[in-house]
Amino acid sequence: MLYFLSFLSDGGDVFNLFRYITFRAGGAFFTALIIFFTFGKYSINFLKKLQKEGQPIREDGPKEHIIKKAGTPTMGGVIILLAVTVSTLLWARLDNHYVWIILFVTFSFGFIGLIDDYIKVVKRSYGGLSGRLRLLFGFLIAFIAVYFIQIQHFDDLSRSLALPIFKDYLVSLGVFFFPFAMLVIVGSANAVNLTDGLDGLAIMPVIIAGASLGIIAYIVGRADYSSYLDVHYIKGSGEILIFSAALIGSGLGFLWYNAPPAAVFMGDTGSLSLGSALGCIAVSIKHELVLLIVGGLFVIETLSVIIQVLFFKITGKRVFLMAPIHHHFEKLGWSESQIVIRFWIIAVILAALGMATLKLR
Repeated sequence: MLYFLSFLSDGGDVFNLFRYITFRAGGAFFTALIIFFTFGKYSINFLKKLQKEGQPIREDGPKEHIIKKAGTPTMGGVIILLAVTVSTLLWARLDNHYVWIILFVTFSFGFIGLIDDYIKVVKRSYGGLSGRLRLLFGFLIAFIAVYFIQIQHFDDLSRSLALPIFKDYLVSLGVFFFPFAMLVIVGSANAVNLTDGLDGLAIMPVIIAGASLGIIAYIVGRADYSSYLDVHYIKGSGEILIFSAALIGSGLGFLWYNAPPAAVFMGDTGSLSLGSALGCIAVSIKHELVLLIVGGLFVIETLSVIIQVLFFKITGKRVFLMAPIHHHFEKLGWSESQIVIRFWIIAVILAALGMATLKLR
């Protein structure tokens, strides 16, 4: 919205700053942060009054969780969504299709998560919305998003898969691009959801992955940078950096209250919306495979659940003491802060590897 102030510029005044994506990204970051610090505490107090007993805690989970985390309110993702949306709409170009598609996906998955959280709180059950319904609505939303994304891409990029490291090489997927891209968005949403099991564990890797994808979006959105690095140019994708900056600002604001011991959980409202946003960005900038690297921590968490379930069904035995894998380390005696900080370190390393693919071509 504020981008239109640039039309008042004669080229040498303060209004000219609003032309630059980097300046507006900084504005989105600080706006989201200010919103969180202004309304965060009041919102958490409201959620506490609304949820007198807080989020239901898994009875089959680590015993200390029942003691330490009982009574903590959930649905903190609502505050994240508010901060991200307001900041993005304020600082991004509203004529950019990628911005609206990503906001649509983020809000839609957030709504699914909100319903899930509401059912959990009302019924005092960890079950929530059925898995089949979550997947059905998730894939429907993803299909709509993928349809509009592939329209925005150039003909050679539309319905194609770009491979990291290999420059100027595309794999044409044809109609199979739809299920692939839909799986990226839905899979990313659920992977972040599985990771969100300890205070601060999910939000920092989301911030790290969001920052990495935002930088890549800015690079592929510039003809000069994309040409220099031999990555595919995607017109208009640079505006995604505004959304990423808003996500980082709101994520840091949330972490202020989610740091151990958490005053609020993001719930499925936050984890599904943030995860789907990462997937949608990756599809928009043709870096779906790079998302597997920069978001590798989420992949590890998801694989640990898949391996645990399959191995148990086949052999009747478990590979991990408990899945997702962060609970396995809890069972081994690691403290919550040890797990969280070490997983953050892993997330930074994986993000660095993902960013390195831009140069290794």
